[in-house]
Amino acid sequence: MKNIISYLTFNGNCKEAMHFYKECLGGELYFQTIGESPMADQMPKTMKDFILHSTLTNGKVVIMATDMVPKTGIIKGNNLSLMVDCESEIEIKNLYEALIVGGQSDHPLENTFWGAIFGDLTDKYGNHWLLNYTRESTTNN
Repeated sequence: MKNIISYLTFNGNCKEAMHFYKECLGGELYFQTIGESPMADQMPKTMKDFILHSTLTNGKVVIMATDMVPKTGIIKGNNLSLMVDCESEIEIKNLYEALIVGGQSDHPLENTFWGAIFGDLTDKYGNHWLLNYTRESTTNN
């Protein structure tokens, strides 16, 4: 298995959300609208600016997204989280502060018993984020 990539579905605000995530995470952002795709003639004209596919890539971090809502509609639940394993204390604090704008803190950043700084939040789009920074051990075994 090469990797697992989070794929998010939005209801017309994919472009806005992915720009927000780019501001928070950095990286390269790609969009393909329905109007730019071979399926443009098969879709209502009102959907031409909707996002068929989007990818945000920053190193090993990849998030994909779409505005293509299934027939069942979007059902937001607690069964998907985006986990970010941060590389420094500064990075985790900055990322938490960026992602929390317009959202809510589910668990503020704190030092944990497993030797990490950890916290989680729900962003303004209703997506759940887990942030973790494992500190290097200060003892030698």
